[in-house]
Amino acid sequence: MNDSHAAPVQLLDALARLQGRLRGAFASVREGTGLNDMEHTVLAAVVEARAAPTVPQIGRALGHPRQVIQRAASRLKDKGLITFTDNPDHKRASLLSPTAAGCAVQAVANRKAETISARLLQVVTPEQLTTAIDQIEAIRSDLDAGARKAKP
Repeated sequence: MNDSHAAPVQLLDALARLQGRLRGAFASVREGTGLNDMEHTVLAAVVEARAAPTVPQIGRALGHPRQVIQRAASRLKDKGLITFTDNPDHKRASLLSPTAAGCAVQAVANRKAETISARLLQVVTPEQLTTAIDQIEAIRSDLDAGARKAKP
């Protein structure tokens, strides 16, 4: 494998290692919530959304299968953290909205995350993070565009 072909694999490896480090650093954010990682991720997506999202929208945004998001959303509904409402634009894709309890859980998580972020910013500069985010988002956008072109 030449170096240019190895680059995507090296990027995947670097992102997986970074994700592991960040998940470890932010693990305490979920403590006491009774939520698993995917449930917390979906709750954050619902609470932080500008408009009530659907399960497929969250799945596409996060790169997870709709079924995985649906299971997490159903558990969040059962726990009283989100609600499902009819979607006037789609009969089967309900809109997900946070409850007051869901917003409260996310607010606590956000406060914990802010504390952890402050500690991380003692070893990584905001400029490094901004550069990395911009580059990763550009790569993701290019990959998305390539995937759309490849579809018949």
